[in-house]
Amino acid sequence: MAAEAVPTTGFTRRQTQVVALIAAGYSADEIAASLGISARTVRAHCDALRAKLRVPRRSQIPAAFLWRTGIDPFTLLTW
Repeated sequence: MAAEAVPTTGFTRRQTQVVALIAAGYSADEIAASLGISARTVRAHCDALRAKLRVPRRSQIPAAFLWRTGIDPFTLLTW
């Protein structure tokens, strides 16, 4: 199954969920539990996000996402 992209952002729906949860201060284990995936998968998403956003640290992902897309990660928390 192909990953569903969020319109105009270039990020998948799952990646935007991970960004939102990082912005909310969730740990990898908490993100994994919230999304029903493994912590290893969360770390893989973080690695992909860091590469895509060109930031060295996980904590920089939400700000870089906001800067690149203009979308506040906190507005993505809908569940």
